[in-house]
Amino acid sequence: MSAMFHRILVAVDGTPAVQSALRTTAELALLTGAKVRVLHIDPSEVVYDTVVGLEDDSAAHRVLDSAVATLRQAGIQADGELLDGLVSDVAAAVQEAAEGFDADLIVLSPHHRTRLAAWFSPSVSDAIAHKSRIAVLLAPGES
Repeated sequence: MSAMFHRILVAVDGTPAVQSALRTTAELALLTGAKVRVLHIDPSEVVYDTVVGLEDDSAAHRVLDSAVATLRQAGIQADGELLDGLVSDVAAAVQEAAEGFDADLIVLSPHHRTRLAAWFSPSVSDAIAHKSRIAVLLAPGES
């Protein structure tokens, strides 16, 4: 019997809610032997005619590196991808990254509480879940 998941993309932001998505991803990857790609999008917004970053580059790298390290410490074969993107384009960017990685599962954490996490609001996870040709797992944070 072959494993159901071979390649998992987990999208992360800088909120504590992402821990649930990483834990779920690690459990699935350990069960199936899947490779994991961690995706973090460094969000920006257009204000008048200027693109304004909502997170500085070093913070974006810390979020990504921390998530990759968490998975590797759990024994998962994981790498990371950092993209710059407009808040309005996040759902499409996640979908494109998943397709580019040839993922057969996308793991998302839809519950966030900070302004920086607004790029990954429930409407973004809904858009991904409803339009994706790839299976999507929503891993809500602890309440």
